[in-house]
Order: sequence, then C-alpha cells, then structure tokens
Amino acid sequence: MSTGVETFEFQTEARQLLDLMIHSIYSNKEIFLRELISNSSDALDKRRFAAIHAPELLQADTQLAIRVDVDKARRTIAVADNGIGMTRQEVIDLIGTIAKSGTQEFLKALKAAKAEDVPPELIGQFGVGFYSCFMVAEKVELLTRHVGEETATRWESRGEGTYAIEAAERPEPGTTVTVHLKAADEEEGVGDFTDEWVIKRIVKRYSDFVAYPIRMDVERTRSDHDDAGKPVPGTEKKVVETEALNSMKAIWLRDKDAVGEEEHNEFYKHVSHDWNDPLTRIQAKIEGTLEYRMLLYVPSRAPFDLYYIGGSRHGVHLYVKRVFIMDDCKELLPEYLRFLRGVVDSEDLPLNISREMLQKDRQTERMRRGITAKVLDALGRMRDAEPEKFQTFWREFGRTLKEGLFQDAENREKLLDLCQFASTADPTNLTRLDAYVDRMPPDQDAVYYLTGTTRAKAEQSPHIEAFREKGFEVLLLTDPVDEVWTQAVFEYRDKPFRSITKGAVELGSEEDRKQAEDARKEKEQSYASLLEFLKDKLADEVKDVRLSSRLTQSPACLVGDPSDLSPQLEQMMRALGHDAPKVKRILELNPSHPVLERLHARFERDRNDPAIAECAELLYGQALLAEGNAPSDPARFGKLVAEWMAKSL
Repeated sequence: MSTGVETFEFQTEARQLLDLMIHSIYSNKEIFLRELISNSSDALDKRRFAAIHAPELLQADTQLAIRVDVDKARRTIAVADNGIGMTRQEVIDLIGTIAKSGTQEFLKALKAAKAEDVPPELIGQFGVGFYSCFMVAEKVELLTRHVGEETATRWESRGEGTYAIEAAERPEPGTTVTVHLKAADEEEGVGDFTDEWVIKRIVKRYSDFVAYPIRMDVERTRSDHDDAGKPVPGTEKKVVETEALNSMKAIWLRDKDAVGEEEHNEFYKHVSHDWNDPLTRIQAKIEGTLEYRMLLYVPSRAPFDLYYIGGSRHGVHLYVKRVFIMDDCKELLPEYLRFLRGVVDSEDLPLNISREMLQKDRQTERMRRGITAKVLDALGRMRDAEPEKFQTFWREFGRTLKEGLFQDAENREKLLDLCQFASTADPTNLTRLDAYVDRMPPDQDAVYYLTGTTRAKAEQSPHIEAFREKGFEVLLLTDPVDEVWTQAVFEYRDKPFRSITKGAVELGSEEDRKQAEDARKEKEQSYASLLEFLKDKLADEVKDVRLSSRLTQSPACLVGDPSDLSPQLEQMMRALGHDAPKVKRILELNPSHPVLERLHARFERDRNDPAIAECAELLYGQALLAEGNAPSDPARFGKLVAEWMAKSL
C-alpha cells in the first residue's frame, strides 16, 4: 500500500453535488455540526457492538466519547470520536463517492424542486449530510483509523473536484473531522461557529440525547475561596475545563409527558438521518413475561430507497438493557413496516445476541408480533381521530402497507380495515372497504375491483360499463402491489373479492340474471357461426370468442378465466426475470353494438368476405388498446385502420 499522497477525482455527480453544497444559499448551515456528531455516534455504536463479539476491540477502561475542539485563531472545528473508524478503502468507497446511487437521486430531486436553496429534507433523505460541511468550510480534513489496525488514513478536500488520501498516524482508533471555516459571516444570524455559546446551543438543540458524552474544553475564570466560601479578590486565573454538552438521557426511558415535541423531532432526525419532522410517533412499554420498550416514528415522507433492494437503512435500532446492539434490526418488524424508524429496548434478550440468533429466537418473534400489533392499532387510531394526517400517511406508505395483505395473514383483517382505494363512487376521494360494503345494494354479492396502471385509464375501461349502468361500485386498483395481493386475499367481511375482468358477469337480482342469461343464449344461437369463425381467425391470440354481458357501449373487451394471470401481473413477472407463459384470454363482443350487428349481417351474406377477417383483427386490437395495451403488430393494425378509414370516406 502506498504511503504517499494520492489524489483522486470525485465522480461527475459528486462534483455537481459539491458545487451545489458550496454555492447554495442554505439558511440553516449550523446543521453541519449535528451531522458530524451523528456520524460519530453511529461509529461509537458500531464499535460497541463489534466488541460484544470481539471483546479485544474495546478495552474495559476505554470511555467511548465525542469531542468538539475549537481553534478560534485557525478558525477550525474538529469533531473526534473513538469509534469503529474506517479503513483506507472504506474512506474511498464511503466518502469519495458520496452516497453512491443516492447522489444521482439527490440531484434529480433537487432539479425537480427548482430551488436555489438546498432543501434540508433532500440532504438527509439522500445520505449526503457529511457534505453539508462544505457549506461552511474552505477545506475539510478527515483522519481515521479502523479498530484493529495500526495505520490511519488522512482524507482532505476543498470540494473543488478532487480529494487527497495518504497514510497517517492516529494514537487510537476512531475518526476526526476538522472543518476549516470560511471567513466569519455575520449574516448567518447565529453568531460565529467558533464561539462557545454557539457550539453549546447547536449541541443542545440537535444532539442532547446522544448516548455518548459530547465533550468540549472551555476556558473559565476561577478564584481561590476563603473559609467562608467567598472568592478572594486578586486570585483570579484562567483555567481550561472539560464540559459535557449533552444530557445523554435515553429519550425512550423517560415519561411521555417529560419529553417535548421538539426533543422528539430531533431524536427522530438523529436515528433516521431524515431532516423532516416525523408524521407521528408510537410509544409503548410492554411488561409481563417479556419486557421491552418501543419508541417508533412514522416519517412524513417516504425515503427515496423504500422500494430498492437492500435500501431503506436506518430502521429500528435494537438496544438490550440500554446497550446498543444493532441498527436496522429487520427482525423486529415485518417487511411491510420497513418505513418505521426508532428504538426498541429489550430487558430479556442476551447482550451478545447476533442477527442469526435473532432470526431463530422465540422471544424475538413474540416482540415482532407485539410491535406489529401496536403499530397497526396506532395507525387505526390515526385513521379515525386524525383523518388528514392518515391521508398523508397513506399517500406516502399505502403501497408498502398493502404488501402485508399477502405477507401477514395473521393481521390481514386489520390491514384491510386500514386500506383505502380509488372507487367509481367518488371521483376524487379514496374509500375504505367498510364504507364500500355499507354502500352495497341488496342484490350485490361481491366486492368488485379493476386493476390498471392509472385511475384515469381504469375509469375508461369498457369492463366497467355494465357495473356503472347497474349502479354497482367498482374499486380501481392502480398500484403494482394490487396485482399481487388480490391473488392471495379472497374476501372481506364474508364478501368475496371479484375482478370484473375475469369470468362471466352476472349482476342484479336472480330474476335479472335469468333474463339476461336467456337473452344472451338466444343471441349466441344466431351468432354461433360468426363466433366460431372469429375464434378460428384469432386462434393465436385468444382461447375463445363469446358474447358479453358486461359491455353496454364498447364493441369488445378481453377477459380472463378466474384462475388466469392478469396482463399486468404477467408483465411484472417478465420484468422480474420470471418465465411467465403467455396467457390467452377471451374476446367478449357486445351483441347490441352496431359494429357487431353489421358484421353479423355481412357474414350472413358472404362468409368468405375478406373484410370480416380484417374486422376480427381490428376488434381484437381495439380491445387491447381499451385496456392500455398495444397490439402485437402495431404497424399491421395501423395499416388496417387507415384502409378502413379510406373506404368509409
């Protein structure tokens, strides 16, 4: 390994990001100190956890702590810790590339915001908080030594497109970040960052609850005292004392009434690395045969990587008897609640528990079930008592919550009660399932739904026509996850879920159904030859052609058998690399439509008329277009449309 100075270039996106950071008109630049302290706290947590399994990594007399050192003459602020530290390669991977894929997402979001300022929620959301230093710094130095290694690494950059790395010395493991401040800017409105009172105010506001002491040397004037305890004049002298700037109170151990809203907001930002305030919090103390505390927060915005494989870090932190064990403890939450942030502190788990042990531990499973129940109950209370807040929650996390419908059979009823869907009954608002069932007319025996890509397209679907005419409400399901859960959930309050794009449609009373069936059978007898011809002509595309009882205005639509995959689910499976077979569906024709009536008359006159075969292709292509899909041969379809237009004109 080279011991000399090596210079590297930031990736293109990283240079763009640094330029935005340096030149942005950001009104809350003091948060750079909070970010550095938060990173140090994470590093101390990681060393503490590593020492549970490898005690040699943390000596018994080592006091884990964070130091803030200020040099007014040099205009520097240094934040140092004795945490896990980083190797040289980790410095390159984690610092030099700036949050990897998150950088591109950050830049896209910033461009979309069209803001001169750097929105704080974007900085935290995309994991680039370390680089907030460059809003106040001329230069940033990082000196780090990984625990268990002898050699340290020095990283340095002015944010101008390059950074330098060299081998260095550090007496103990950990990391020191030194920020060389720009000239004092009185327009900040917060004072000089090298002032003691400014540092104290920032730490108190943002980091008071950090679990490790945040220490700083301060200069004080001290005097000798006489026997009565009074200062002796003329004995004043300057002394340097070390003060702890934070209270280190575990917020989840304090009474609910003893913690203010601002404290909760700052603690949430600390554990989540989000810069928005949380939407709500869920706090509980569980006692009995299994004891634990939980303090969980629902973010006000979905993290950008919520649906990325391996994304959505900074989840639930696990503590055992106030000792940090691990962050992002996925074993304590089902996957569909991965958006939650916060802390769970157990009294019963062993201190040396590993992730592998957690996966097999019965107590962990009981905690998981208990936490899940508490969260779902809290969301139910929010839905009933704070409907506007719940609408915000549903907009951000509804898709994620619906994953639980096929993942968690035990809580399916609770989840169904929380779900909200677009519906033909209301063009603007979402509806709950219990409200849908309450509105069902006496002769409706199922919860009808239609899956699609957008609400607008679903509302124009020909499949809805008969339901709209009968006054039967249809749920419009437009999230990709809807295609999955509807394959696993079959009923709600004894009412079966039924897709209006599958199977035959029978609506209304028993008498209405019988009359409709008799009329359809009578039509089928007279149309039998034409239907057989069309089925033969379209044999490569459909498995049957029949008359429809669901169409009132459109000439044709495509339907599947009840057990068939929907076209959307078929496409999703292929996109995920699965070998999904092509599903042939049924072409349904509207016997009352003028097109079919005239086609039948022409067929009766001359069954060899080539226009009949062309019309079969056009009907099939139109049915595909009506559901938002393209014909398999768009050029052929377009040519036929043009020819028929020319003939008609």
